[in-house]
Parts: sequence; structure tokens; C-alpha cells
Amino acid sequence: MSEFISGIQQVGIGVKDAGEAFRWYNRTLGLNVPLFDDVAEAKLMTPHTNGVVRQRRAILALNMAGGGGAEIWQSNRPAPLAAEFTPELGDYGIFALKIKCQNVKQFAGRHSLKVELSPEGKEHSWLQDPYGNQLQIVPDGSWFKPKESNTGGVLGVIIGVSDIDKALQLYKDTLGISEVVYDKTGSFNDFETLGKGNARFRRVLLRKSMQNRGAFSRLLGNVEIELVQALDADVKPRTIFAGRSWGDLGFIHLCFDTLDMDGLKEFCAGNGFPFTVDSSDTFDMGEAGGRFTYLEDPDGTLIEFVETHRVPILKKIGWYLNLKTRKTQKPLPDWMVATMGWGKVKERE
Repeated sequence: MSEFISGIQQVGIGVKDAGEAFRWYNRTLGLNVPLFDDVAEAKLMTPHTNGVVRQRRAILALNMAGGGGAEIWQSNRPAPLAAEFTPELGDYGIFALKIKCQNVKQFAGRHSLKVELSPEGKEHSWLQDPYGNQLQIVPDGSWFKPKESNTGGVLGVIIGVSDIDKALQLYKDTLGISEVVYDKTGSFNDFETLGKGNARFRRVLLRKSMQNRGAFSRLLGNVEIELVQALDADVKPRTIFAGRSWGDLGFIHLCFDTLDMDGLKEFCAGNGFPFTVDSSDTFDMGEAGGRFTYLEDPDGTLIEFVETHRVPILKKIGWYLNLKTRKTQKPLPDWMVATMGWGKVKERE
């Protein structure tokens, strides 16, 4: 298949106070570059907001060490809804972010976390943000500016699904995250911290290694998607966003940086995953711009794709990267990508 995505651009995180959440993600994880901070009405998202136009504030926070960003999302109108239950491993939807880290033991020691071993034999730790969202601190080898911090941005997500084989048709066969790192069934010691050490699951880790294709591919790095299916007969997984909509509290969507939106649209539709939203042309996202689309995975988890057309560098003087007329999919020069970090806001933990 053709190459349609270059990496994870961001994961949407619904919170009550975007400024407060940005400060925590800045101090704790080094996501300290607010690439944009924008208030707007999400008029095109009504298919996923029960027909209601939401007004939101969104901050896209990056870590220039490498990895995807956190789109910290505050619904101003209407007020955001919280889940009626605490999401558990195996519930349908985005359960956790995978945050890339150079030295997991060092991070775990600093935050008094337990170090676990994955089925791949790699160390990781579990951490909750102040809003109850689960984070997994994981090792990775793809770094843009490794001296920036021990942690980077988003490497991937853990997604609860009802049927892994059906989910693989989207994430592996359609989106091309095709390396199967492991496919294991049973109970897992590294789920004990989550209270699920004795429960039975099937878990599949998919990986897409960074390739030099896409303007921001070197910054975004590798991709990991872990699919988790609960197998115990007495466990009845719930849908994390049941009764709620795009923009409510929790992990809202997973967004991929996209290279060929028209080709992706045709390929996804042919595989049974039609777009539910398509901005069609350059959509003004405040200080950034691009074409964005959405689809749903087999359990209704929202997947976003963004074809970036404009990125702010120095907003005060109106300096932007304009990518819409760029004819090549080669990575931008490192120095040019690094200018995105000039707006860094440093806060000490």
C-alpha cells in the first residue's frame, strides 16, 4: 500500500482548564512548546457533537526532543461532560497515552513510580495526570533533539477494542502500522499496577518505525498502537465516551500527520472506514492551517488526520512555514523544524 501517514501529530485531551493542564504537561513531561493557542467554534464537528457547535480553546503542546503533541482541549460552550465511570483497561476507546522516554528508571525514581516489564521485555511505568488520564512512560529510540529532556512527546496509545482482528483491519491493514511486535493472550504482570494483573486479555502491539518521509517525520518519530481486548467472560467492557461527544473530558481522539489525504480517503473508504468529517481544503485553525478529516474505528474511537498547510514560527512578525505548495515529501531540514521550538515556555517542576 502507499504511505499515507508519517507519524502521530497529537492526541486530543479534554480538560476543564487548558492553561492549568498545559502547565502540568510542561513541568512533568517537557511538552513546553505551545505551537498554537486558539479559541474558535468547531462548526465542522457537529457529526460528533450531537449537532451542537462547540466553542473551544485548544493548545497544541510539543516537546522538541521528539514525538507527537498533546492537543489540550477546553470546551467553553457547552460545558464538558466527564465519564460516568472511571475507565478501566479493556474499556473501548483510548485508555492511555504512550509517552516516550530515554531513561524510564530515572523518570520512575523521580516520580516514585513502579518499573514494569512489557511482553517485549522493555521497562515502562504507569502515571496518571491530575485529571485521571492514564499515561504509560515507555522507551523509544527515535529522537529529534534528545538533549531537550528525558521524556519526549506521544509515541502512541493503548486502545481498548471489542475484537482485535476487526481493529487490525484499520490500524494495521489500512493505516499501515504493520509491524506486529507481539500478539499475546493471558494475564500480565505489568497490568497489576492498574488492578488487572489477574484478568485475561489479548494484547497486540503494532509499530511503525520512523521513515524519512513527511515534512515533520524526524520530529514525530516512531508510532506504537497497542490494542487490548478483555477476555474474561464476567467482564463487560464499557465505551469510554458513551453518552458523550467530541470535546468532553478525557482522551478525545488520536491524530495522524497525513501525507496524501485524497489517497487516504479513497483507501479508507475502500476498506470500510469512510470519513465522517472532511474540511475539504485549508481550514484555518487560528495560528495554524491544514485539511483535517475524521473516521471511527470499529468501536467508535475517533481517529483524526491532518494534512498540514501552515505552521506558526514567529507569530509576532507573521513568520509561518507554508507547506501547501511543497512538491516533495522529504523531511524539512532539521534547523527549520527546530524553529518551531522558539516559542518554548519553560516551567520548573
